[in-house]
Amino acid sequence: MLDEKLLSRALLDDDKENLMKRLLLVCVLGLTPLLISGCQSAYYSAMEKVGVHKRDILVDRVEDTRDAQDEAQEQFVNALEQFRSVVNFDGGDLEAAYNKLQKEYDRSEAAANEVREHIEKVEHVAQALFDEWEDELEQYTSQGLRRESARALADTKSRYKQLRASLTRAESRMQPVLSALLDNTLYLKHNLNARAIGSLKGEFAGIKADIDRLVIDMQRSIKESDQFIKAMQH
Repeated sequence: MLDEKLLSRALLDDDKENLMKRLLLVCVLGLTPLLISGCQSAYYSAMEKVGVHKRDILVDRVEDTRDAQDEAQEQFVNALEQFRSVVNFDGGDLEAAYNKLQKEYDRSEAAANEVREHIEKVEHVAQALFDEWEDELEQYTSQGLRRESARALADTKSRYKQLRASLTRAESRMQPVLSALLDNTLYLKHNLNARAIGSLKGEFAGIKADIDRLVIDMQRSIKESDQFIKAMQH
């Protein structure tokens, strides 16, 4: 996980105050989501004091989002394969087949939530970085350096806008798939018979098409993330 990696890096410096270490632990591993949200600014400030800047955090969070998307697309494909095995059911324990499908749905939902959470973290630190960058433009005395920094900020914002659009597009594909999987899983739960299998067969093509589109958009988003990371590291 991103913040655990950065926390480990930060805490390697034994010369830092114990208070800062406690602050990092509270903000990163916080007791409640509200507490985590409330101390984000303090967290960024503390991380800067140990040499980890918002730019570094943004890159790491984009990497984590990319990895979460990669895992999510694999999970949705697994769910599709389990659904395929259900519609092709040809005797045996139908309830066991349902239980497997339910597990794949639960895993898909968890994977989707993981992606959403990572995207939110990316958006938060990106906004914090851009706000700080814009504020610091006013501190320049050299107009030439100020223009160069402003140009770099505009370029970074443009790349991030493209990345965010890609992330949002891929994210939007997940809920329709989850809804369709849930509908069919619930239907099978209460209709463990051959007639139910016949009904599910009519749903398979639509779900497959949705998952195929989801995977395509996920792969595009992953590629966009790689390009953004590469640009930020130069």
